[in-house]
Amino acid sequence: MSNLSPEWQAMAKLVSQFYAKADAEPFREPVDWQSLGLFDYPQVIKKPMDLGLVKKKVNEGKYKSIHDASDDVRLIWKNCMTYNADGSDFYNLAQTMAKKFEEKFEKLCAQNDVGGYSGEGGAVEEPTIEDKRAFAKGLYKISKEELGKVITDLETKCPKALIKNSAEDEVEINVDNISPVAFREVVDYVNSCGAGGSSSGGGGRKKKSRTR
Repeated sequence: MSNLSPEWQAMAKLVSQFYAKADAEPFREPVDWQSLGLFDYPQVIKKPMDLGLVKKKVNEGKYKSIHDASDDVRLIWKNCMTYNADGSDFYNLAQTMAKKFEEKFEKLCAQNDVGGYSGEGGAVEEPTIEDKRAFAKGLYKISKEELGKVITDLETKCPKALIKNSAEDEVEINVDNISPVAFREVVDYVNSCGAGGSSSGGGGRKKKSRTR
């Protein structure tokens, strides 16, 4: 670790801290789906990831940027929330870990002057009102499955942007609470989906967006 730059030392420390957490046990090693009898796991989860692998790749300098490393950490929580039912113990644990990680990672970026999260001098500019409105309109043009992916991405990258109403089984996206980096990523995804998707209405959990 001594050969790493300050920002990479901080990233290695952050990953190690999460690896050492008592409730991180399910995320330290690859999911042993065969022993657990989870035979649909390889079909549902296309890119498995675990903290042990991220820790190894960080220490070996395999990532181009700390944002690439953080994306792999987010993938761990995302995989867990994708495979496990919303509201289950594993889902809730992954959601809690995701929120804690984002708080720590945002602080790490600010302390090490890494662009992306800081509104002051960060590499990614704050979206304009027009950007937010265009994004909100775009959500109505993508399919229910594509909208579900946006929600899942925001759950891992920017949980504060989601407002859940369990009574009505509804999730609301508060566009104003999406961080600049997460905003650019979900906008790019929505734009890549095009306007040809099926309606986002219909069965399953309802989702809507708002800008203040």
